[in-house]
Amino acid sequence: MDPLIFTQGLNALFAVTILVIIVLGLAVVFGWLGVMNLAHGEFIMLGAYAAVFTNQHDLPFLLAVPLAVVLCSAVGWLVERILIRPLYARPFDLLLATWGLGILMREIVEAIYGGGFNNMPVPLPGSVDVLGVSYPTYRLSIMAMTIPLIGVMVWWYLKSPAASRVKAMVGNPELAEAVGIRTDILARNTFIFGSALAGLAGVVIAPLMSVNPYMGLDFVISAFFAIVVGGLGSVLGLFVGSGIIGGLDSVASAVFNRTTAYFFVLAIAILFLWRRPRGLFSRV
Repeated sequence: MDPLIFTQGLNALFAVTILVIIVLGLAVVFGWLGVMNLAHGEFIMLGAYAAVFTNQHDLPFLLAVPLAVVLCSAVGWLVERILIRPLYARPFDLLLATWGLGILMREIVEAIYGGGFNNMPVPLPGSVDVLGVSYPTYRLSIMAMTIPLIGVMVWWYLKSPAASRVKAMVGNPELAEAVGIRTDILARNTFIFGSALAGLAGVVIAPLMSVNPYMGLDFVISAFFAIVVGGLGSVLGLFVGSGIIGGLDSVASAVFNRTTAYFFVLAIAILFLWRRPRGLFSRV
């Protein structure tokens, strides 16, 4: 195989992997709770700044993982309690509220760290030979670690009692409460879980880009497009949507440029919203 084509294939697979990690948190909140959290990208940004914090204080990179999870979980708990819970039955107001929340979070981080770009070293430098092609070690490690994470998420959603209660709550909240399910606590924990996943995604991508307060905007758009294509609340749709959007973005960026790739992705998302608004797969 042509080394250039193989390398581009690995790049496309890596782009899909990163998008899956980013989409997981939004899929939990939007696909399962029905909350379109426009501040999801800012939770990713908080996770990235947790990695920046550990780097600036000469702490181990892995320490950023629990730091980001705790930080985003705490912020998620506060946001769900004060902002999200009173607006569950008012989706448009919730949309505006989370949009304003995203602006507030960006301003707070900018006040602390400034609006400049923060770069950090890659935790696993160097490259590994893959079928005669040299590829960055850190990227391969992310792809390898994502596989068990996906497996755990699929098992949790399909087999765990907690996921069954979430499905019952989403499908019929009144009936769920009638059989003793505390929907308020379940919704809170689900939102916190999605926020923590966003923080974890931020830690993973922090060494690969310049971290800044506005970095989350592009991520939430790409994640939303992946959910639109794949379908709300579908595990299979999450992966298929991420594969289509992430793969198309990576290939089009390599063949044309970043702007053209964004146009293709936007066109696909608009086409699905027009012709298949529920995505390729409905909730399963």
